Amino acid sequence: MTQRCVPPSVRPTVFLILMLMPAVGGAFLVNCSEPNQPALLDALRPIFNLSSIRPVMNMTTCTNISTHFTMYGILGVEEKAQLLITYLWLTSWWMNEHVSWDPIQCGTDSISLPRNLFWTPDIVINEFMDENTAPFVPYVYLFSNGRVHDAQPVRVVSSCNLDIYTFPFDIQNCSMTFNSYIHYARDIKIFPGRDGDEITTFSKEVMTTMGEWELLDITSHKYVPDVSDDYIDELIFHVRVRRRATLYVVNLLIPSCFLITVDLFSFLLPPQNVDRSSFKMTLILGYTVFLLIMNDLLPITGNTIPLINVFFSVCLALMVASLLETILITNLLCGSADFSPVPRWVQVLVLEILGRLVCLRQWTKEPRDSEMKPNAAQQKPDDELSAEIGTVVGGGALQELRSLGKNLQAIRLQVEQQLRGSKGREDWIQCCPLQVKPAKVLFIFLISVLMHAPCGSVMLNCSQPDPPSLLSALEPAFNLSFIRPVVNMSTPTTVGIGFTLYAIMGVDEKAQVLKTFIWQSLRWRNEFISWDAEQCGSKSISIPRNLLWVPDIVINEFMEKNSAPFVPYSYLLSDGLVIDEQPVKVISSCRLNIYTFPFDVQTCSLTFNSYLHVAKALQMNLSLSAADILQNSKEAMTTMGEWELVGLTSSSVFLPAMDDEMYQEMRFFVRVRRRATLYVVNLLIPSCFLITVDLFSFLLPPQNVDRSLFKMTLILGYTVFLLIMNDLLPTTGDTIPLINVFLCLCLSLMVASLLETIIITNLLCGSLGYSPVPRWIRVVVLSILGRMVRLPPKPADPEDTVIQNPAAQEVKVFSLAAADGEVSQQKGPLDEDKARKELRSIGRDLLAIRLQVKEQLGKSQSSEEWIQVGFIIDRLLFCFYVLFISVSFITIIIIWIKSTNIS
Repeated sequence: MTQRCVPPSVRPTVFLILMLMPAVGGAFLVNCSEPNQPALLDALRPIFNLSSIRPVMNMTTCTNISTHFTMYGILGVEEKAQLLITYLWLTSWWMNEHVSWDPIQCGTDSISLPRNLFWTPDIVINEFMDENTAPFVPYVYLFSNGRVHDAQPVRVVSSCNLDIYTFPFDIQNCSMTFNSYIHYARDIKIFPGRDGDEITTFSKEVMTTMGEWELLDITSHKYVPDVSDDYIDELIFHVRVRRRATLYVVNLLIPSCFLITVDLFSFLLPPQNVDRSSFKMTLILGYTVFLLIMNDLLPITGNTIPLINVFFSVCLALMVASLLETILITNLLCGSADFSPVPRWVQVLVLEILGRLVCLRQWTKEPRDSEMKPNAAQQKPDDELSAEIGTVVGGGALQELRSLGKNLQAIRLQVEQQLRGSKGREDWIQCCPLQVKPAKVLFIFLISVLMHAPCGSVMLNCSQPDPPSLLSALEPAFNLSFIRPVVNMSTPTTVGIGFTLYAIMGVDEKAQVLKTFIWQSLRWRNEFISWDAEQCGSKSISIPRNLLWVPDIVINEFMEKNSAPFVPYSYLLSDGLVIDEQPVKVISSCRLNIYTFPFDVQTCSLTFNSYLHVAKALQMNLSLSAADILQNSKEAMTTMGEWELVGLTSSSVFLPAMDDEMYQEMRFFVRVRRRATLYVVNLLIPSCFLITVDLFSFLLPPQNVDRSLFKMTLILGYTVFLLIMNDLLPTTGDTIPLINVFLCLCLSLMVASLLETIIITNLLCGSLGYSPVPRWIRVVVLSILGRMVRLPPKPADPEDTVIQNPAAQEVKVFSLAAADGEVSQQKGPLDEDKARKELRSIGRDLLAIRLQVKEQLGKSQSSEEWIQVGFIIDRLLFCFYVLFISVSFITIIIIWIKSTNIS
């Protein structure tokens, strides 16, 4: 048969003509002596000698290769090496013009033979950068018209020009170029067996991996140059994949946004009362550690800088700039008294221009400002003293002493009120040791977790009852090892399948693969072999596997080469039964659902089927029941690691194939459960400890302790904990594990409590200058939320007027002094002028101190309301914290108990 290079549009017509005229072109017409496989094999032996040359009768005839693939899995992308790792099912067809036979004469229209007996095209993928580690398929199908069908799995590690500028929201477009490595287009041309839409649709249906990457579409086009046939023909497939960005957002972007938000709110900390520089330095330390550990998660390439790297660098630069600004502000607040006057250009540029831009105009001269000057500081006390005391003192030293005593008493009351040195406070302090008893809030997690074919074999005769004579008698059967061992081609070969799951070595959530070690057992009957056990001296013999026909049984989900020890022998019994057993290290794809990690139970499938043979040629059944396989596996299993086997079931499925054929698959569903104890001890309990510490930090009084620095240090520790723990958590883009949500909520609550602490500190230290509380805040927060958290508005206290109203206190003090003065006049004047002058000077100084203390420590009604608003928010967040921790603990316990009850 011959086939010239023709356009794809007319190829079906040419194929039909060639099938109807098999003798045209000088092809070998194979004549079979009998309509069975051995006769066809003998007739084809001369063709095997031509396997070294391209199968055409005329060297000017072009061989057309039709090829397509199904993408079974996207195993990953290596940004640094610029590689795409995929798993393909590759299928090809071509014509062998040296072969043609009559299906009726030879008894069949197709036969499966070892691929090394035929010429196969040197089709390669140009971008392939590594060895194909997929399982080897030894057979190809040869049809009566000379058509050859080749199918094999390929693990492709292909180069790809990756553009990661928009990481983790990037879409990559990679190409796979199929071409002959040495043959020119005048010898070999390649055509697509399916269009891109069909390849995309079928790939999405069969794809088992749901990891970091998602397949968008596959397109193809032919390379058609304008030159003659002196070029290598190419067929290019373009594969577009999209990264699932959810986990990168949760693990990278959200923590970074939290930290930069904390730095933004740190500007609310009053630098005159709080060491803001230490707070910001701790924050920068945490962010630096975050960037250092996160560096391994980010893509590395010299082609372009990802936008996310720029974002992180800008965030760090802003944090450093804010720290330097805080250091400058602290220096100005603490040391500006010794500075020279502000230069004129600074006044114009900063105070006037920049001040108006940020709505901070230059301060006006006020009496409070003038108190810093000695003369002005003395002016106000002297005026008040002369106006209020002059008329009531009357020249007596006793009156001066009494006035001095009243001023000291007022100062003492103010200081005591500010420091809250009451008997109730002492009682609470006395009770504090009772509050540090071991709490009963912690939960302790303790849960420990083959059918005989119809006999048509040929009886072998042994000359002596010993192994050499049996081996000599088996030689004719060994010559038939190329073909399926049946006398009649319409008889299917029945293969009994069984295995023992010897070890579960782990699960790779990111690559979506299950790693197991099995002992595989295959049983089938060879109809060409049968002997008398007494005549040959044995009922069984072990012989090399390569001397017999072996079914091309593969595991569909297999994604790597079998790296288990090789077993070269098989058992052959006297009735023709072949027992083939070998260990297999299975790295199989599995659609993992890690939503309930670490309490997840995974169900993975192991699909056994012939890669090439259809159901009418090869049928499968169970040599052991699924219950027996499960029991044997549990008894033989030696690994007691992270996973335990909890169940195994099986089913047989028939699927439609091309040419109205059917493929049979034997599917085993393996259920494995993760042992969660170590994850609970190493991940959940430390996280619960840290969130509990943050809960109890609400007991720190913000007016006496720098709670913000404590919480910032706690967030730093929790961030480092999350980043180190990130390698232990599963990484997949299909779904977000519930534990990631829990940890992210814990971090969010910590950040929210830190921001709330900053606001509380700002209200405590700066609410004196605030405007009155708006009415809607007074109603919503003070009235409604305050009663909800048992902090109702404080009633007005008449006895608190010493602190609330300084003017009234002045009147009260000096009225007492006037009354005392009248009593002293009745007793007569005292002649102590020098003592009176000294006492008057002391009283003047104490009155000035008292007025300054009132101004600094006194609280207005609006200031009290703002502080009350802060305390209500603090109590509300505390209640929400308690609710979150309680619900989280209960949910974790329920999920854990539910997972342990699954069998």
